[in-house]
Amino acid sequence: MRSTGPVRRIGRLFMATTATAAAGAVTALGLAAAPAAAAPTGTTAARPGDACTAADLGTRHPYIKTTEVSPTITHFKGWYVTEGTTGQQTVSTDTTTVIAVSVGLNDTIETSFAVEALSNVKATVGLDVKLEYTSTSEESNSVTWNLTQPGYYGFYKGTKKVTGTYGSLNCNRAQQDDGSWALKWTEGPGSGSFTTFTTLEEGAVRCQDSVPADSIMARAQALLDCGSAAAKADHPAGAVAPTAKQKPDRPAPHPAPTATGHSTRAALDCSTEAYKIAVPGKPLSWGAPLLADDGVRLRPSSIFSAHLDNWRLCNVTEQDGVLEASLWNWGNGGCATVAEQNASTERAVLMTVPCAEDDLQRFYIYRDVPGSPKIGVQNKYTGSMMGYDRYADGEFIRQYSSGRQDGTGTFDLTAV
Repeated sequence: MRSTGPVRRIGRLFMATTATAAAGAVTALGLAAAPAAAAPTGTTAARPGDACTAADLGTRHPYIKTTEVSPTITHFKGWYVTEGTTGQQTVSTDTTTVIAVSVGLNDTIETSFAVEALSNVKATVGLDVKLEYTSTSEESNSVTWNLTQPGYYGFYKGTKKVTGTYGSLNCNRAQQDDGSWALKWTEGPGSGSFTTFTTLEEGAVRCQDSVPADSIMARAQALLDCGSAAAKADHPAGAVAPTAKQKPDRPAPHPAPTATGHSTRAALDCSTEAYKIAVPGKPLSWGAPLLADDGVRLRPSSIFSAHLDNWRLCNVTEQDGVLEASLWNWGNGGCATVAEQNASTERAVLMTVPCAEDDLQRFYIYRDVPGSPKIGVQNKYTGSMMGYDRYADGEFIRQYSSGRQDGTGTFDLTAV
């Protein structure tokens, strides 16, 4: 680890915080400094440009950017009914299309961010869509229907497939036209696509039936391929061999996410200023571990802390008012990270490891209005916000996909 001279931009960015710390009144100023905007009211989902508060700095919300609803046939079987074979029929259909619920690369829907994203989809399209992981292949393929006339039928199950894209909103300071500052929801990292679907419908349809355009039944009728010779030919009662249109359409699996390697130690350009990442108005702050298999915990600061509570910002960049940095610990010489094997795990513990060029070791820092040291911290690779389950000595710092909605993901970044 090498530490060059002060990174001047960092000094400017946190000049007010450093000066306050030197005056011995950081905590008092931090509590007194109020953001210039109030939280949005009502239950409407946050949108870019809406106001937020300092308590929201450690939170994150999805918002829906685009949606598309398409009737889709998931199970189908061609069936020929002759005179004398009408009446109630139970047919085992073939799977034609598999739809699985997913948000981004995550198809487990175990995190609060994914659940909130799908809830926003439900509100956006006005349909009762699936909010948890499931797949149409898990549905029974049996269809029972009462047939009153002979003919060539398509027994089907289908649904409305809902796809689209989402963005990620974070609370961060923004400068107004008059030069003042306010906290607003701004689009941050973490955009992606989603897939979900409505409850499956089932039925039977013939070529000569009149059906609503662009309906699930119309999609099933199209699969009958009514103009083909196979559809017009006479068949014995029962199943008809599937046509090319009725062959299964299975989506390619999602590629597994991979983190960048971290086998070599990185030489970081760090500021000479050291900071505590503390709970506002309280004595506990982030303390790095001495043991490699331990995690970052809330600890009291004292002369015995051995700089384990001191952090430096390294390789800092800024885009649209959001800082990106590696967090290097003065006490153990490691960088904060989320372990690669736990990257997709809600509440995974923040660790320290040898520093490397690795997005798991990079963090976005969202800031309150100038004069306040309050920040929110987000892992670049996982998109999750840092927080803790409860305020207690020894409590782990963990990642939460949507942050901690009670404000416990907002910290004070104070110079020491």
